Amino acid sequence: MNDIDTLLHARWVVPVEPDATVLDHHSVAVSNGRIVAVLPTREAQTRYRAAQSIDLPTHALIPGLVNAHTHAAMTLFRGLADDLPLMDWLNHHIWPAEQKWVAPPFVREGSELAIAEMLKSGTTCFNDMYFFADDTAHVAHEAGIRACVGLIMVDFPSNYAQSPDEYLHKGLELRDRLRHSELITTAFAPHAPYTVSDAPFARIRTVNNELNIPVHIHVHETAHEVEGSLAKVGVRPFKRLERLDLVNPNLVAVHMTQLTQEEIDTLAQAGASVVHCPESNLKLASGFCPVQQLLQAGVNVALGTDGAASNNDLDMLGEMRTAALLAKGVAGDATALPAHMALRMATLNGAKALGIENRIGSLTAGKFADITAIDLAPIHSQPVYDPVSHIVYAAGRHQVTDVWVAGQHLLANGRLTTLHEVEILANAAAWRDKIFATDHHAN
Repeated sequence: MNDIDTLLHARWVVPVEPDATVLDHHSVAVSNGRIVAVLPTREAQTRYRAAQSIDLPTHALIPGLVNAHTHAAMTLFRGLADDLPLMDWLNHHIWPAEQKWVAPPFVREGSELAIAEMLKSGTTCFNDMYFFADDTAHVAHEAGIRACVGLIMVDFPSNYAQSPDEYLHKGLELRDRLRHSELITTAFAPHAPYTVSDAPFARIRTVNNELNIPVHIHVHETAHEVEGSLAKVGVRPFKRLERLDLVNPNLVAVHMTQLTQEEIDTLAQAGASVVHCPESNLKLASGFCPVQQLLQAGVNVALGTDGAASNNDLDMLGEMRTAALLAKGVAGDATALPAHMALRMATLNGAKALGIENRIGSLTAGKFADITAIDLAPIHSQPVYDPVSHIVYAAGRHQVTDVWVAGQHLLANGRLTTLHEVEILANAAAWRDKIFATDHHAN
């Protein structure tokens, strides 16, 4: 018998690779933070002697969910300014609130709240774009969750930096500090074509010729954005990025609700990734990402929640369901975005967008043991014919019982093991009181 750290015995294992596969009565063997094998439970019990064995007789094990677009700290603005169009929401509510409140304590405690919510809903990796990314990285590392933190870039001054040069300098310093981390990676994070001018984009492209990390950016979020670019510079935002040599395999283009077939083909040829954020787009009435056309063209499409200020949650199970339903409605095709593809978008495709698909995103031997357990025993998940169908169309985040990242048990039977939930709730209440007292009546 081989000695290992952990054996997880589940009713179903959904490895994501191979595609559309469900393994009945299988186990996942874990040692030194990585998956050793996925095999039938009877075979696992004879082959391995584990320091810890966990029986999950009514559960499906899936790869940990990858939230490919977040603004974690903005969780503290959840519900602050709802039911508004994007530019009104940004210009008159969110950006003024950020100028007033965003500083390291806000980012640390907002990120803690977000990470707690994500872990409790099965997310094991998130791709973040926000100010004071070093604080988000620190909180993520302490919590044990995987994160790709954005090296933010905007033209205008903020509480974090005063100029594009300072944003880039601080970002590269952070990237150097994190380059040996097993959990935290980095991406350039220019906010959007309408907030970043050509010179900073050119500097990012030059530096990234050496670093070769993702470039995470909002693009074609609204028709207004596209119209504004045409009026100002004479081309659509995506064409501008193309001219700046930023449309390549490192591009992680978020939202993409306004796309021509030519742009879709260009994305596919370039090997770029798109992050679809259906619930945020619906709530802000930003438009519809043509997911089926992108997938048919061979574009890697991942899923993100966006920030809790515009979603208003960080629930990737809910995002999968909305994405699958919306894709069918937009395409007029009930076969568009089937459940197994929705799960792939929320796991392996997200990992691919972040350049870490060789490390996470599927339950295969050699990858890190980033695993989520979903209990399908409750009455609203019965009977089970296809567990993946239920995960996408019927299950809720309250059915996530256990989460592991690199083999570390971060959520055990619904309880966070590395975060202090009572303290996080108290901090959130304190921020609500401060922000509400000064901002609510002004808005």
